[in-house]
Amino acid sequence: MITTYKADIIINSYKSIDEEKVQRDWKEVRSAFHHKIIVLDDDPTGVQTVHGVSVYTDWEEKTIEQGFVNEDQIFFILTNSRAFTAKETEQVHADIAKRVEKISGKHGKPYLIISRGDSTLRGHYPLETEILRSTIEKNSSDKIDGEVILPFFKEGGRLTADNTHFVKQDDLLVPAGETEFAKDRTFGYRASHLGEFIEEKTKGAYPKDSVTYISLETLRNLDYDKIVDQLLAVEHFNKVVVNAIEESDVRIFSIALIAAIQKGKRFIFRTAAAFTKVIGDISSRPLLTREELISEEKGHGGLVIVGSHVQKTTNQLNQLKTLSDLHFIEFDAHLVLNKEDFKEEVQRVQLEAEKKVAEGVTTVIYTKRKRLDLGDGMEEQELQLSVEISDAVTSIVRNFSIRPNYLIAKGGITSSDVGTKGLCVKRATVAGQIAPGIPVWKTGEESTFPFIPYVIFPGNVGADDTLKDVVLTLERN
Repeated sequence: MITTYKADIIINSYKSIDEEKVQRDWKEVRSAFHHKIIVLDDDPTGVQTVHGVSVYTDWEEKTIEQGFVNEDQIFFILTNSRAFTAKETEQVHADIAKRVEKISGKHGKPYLIISRGDSTLRGHYPLETEILRSTIEKNSSDKIDGEVILPFFKEGGRLTADNTHFVKQDDLLVPAGETEFAKDRTFGYRASHLGEFIEEKTKGAYPKDSVTYISLETLRNLDYDKIVDQLLAVEHFNKVVVNAIEESDVRIFSIALIAAIQKGKRFIFRTAAAFTKVIGDISSRPLLTREELISEEKGHGGLVIVGSHVQKTTNQLNQLKTLSDLHFIEFDAHLVLNKEDFKEEVQRVQLEAEKKVAEGVTTVIYTKRKRLDLGDGMEEQELQLSVEISDAVTSIVRNFSIRPNYLIAKGGITSSDVGTKGLCVKRATVAGQIAPGIPVWKTGEESTFPFIPYVIFPGNVGADDTLKDVVLTLERN
């Protein structure tokens, strides 16, 4: 039986925050912090809290240097490594760390590197941050003192309290380890207590008792000195868990963090999207409107691609189907086991979708809702097949003969591949969010459809009717 807690009881049990004082303290400290901030996004949903920043889809040396010399303090590199095998992500993170260290030295610019991962704790952890640490230390004289774990993401209902990470469902908090996300066939886990999660994932290399915990009580008391002392005591890449139930908790921690960095401490970060917004000092902005996003009317329909298999996505798809003006096409992804049948299925789906979009009908292509299951011990093979399926879906976008009015991709791997392999984006600008936690790119001029509004809809975010609401926002009134 799943354990649940009343969200308001837990949230209201903590002392309220003196927001005005926190803002004053933040402005004072943040103005003296000039590190370049590099965010490695393991899927494209990590920009779900920011706007006006660049996202690069490759990590060549010249690309990283472009991010360094750009006047913006923060930039994102979309690795999409959640879709990689362990070996692939190891190579990619070693390459990035080596190049970042080299370019930082060339320009004499210190940096802070963030491994932005899933707020429900899925992904190649601890592999990616271990590789970043070992590569940086190998290519510099510096030591990395510790790793900060901060998966809080309020827009998605991910809160950390009493060192336990929760997923908010309606008005209840469910420990992350008891959710469907923890049952992920590739990145599953058991523990909800973050110290136990670290111990589980590192196979005991970092026991929970060795972890430094930044409590909500300390944060709410604005006890910066205590947090700085805790951070200064961290060494040998030990772990720091940060509790947070409001964005201001992250800001309070970041005030102390900057002080610790200025005293010479160096950390790597494994966080969700809230930390990138706060440390990047990016303001909040209203949700995007249709008028802000669609400037070119051709009488065509929009195109929606649904790939994620989590139950939340299926619920959202079912709600979307209540819109009778849309056209729906099921893509039988299980045919991937028969290459010729799969090729014919791709062609069938593309031709039907092009016809409808050209007629002005917004069209939804969705993969078969039952996940392809090859059995125990076949997780890596299943991951490779899922990549083949995603490649096929993105080929539909890349070869699409009609420019849709807008494009939505649902699911982390799907949205990354649609952006990089379907739309062929090299550099995009984050316009903002169309719904809480749901970012929109404006594609670059090099892309398949230049400057098209591209909605990156995470598989695990939003209520059942959020996908329908986003489509209604983009449709004509």
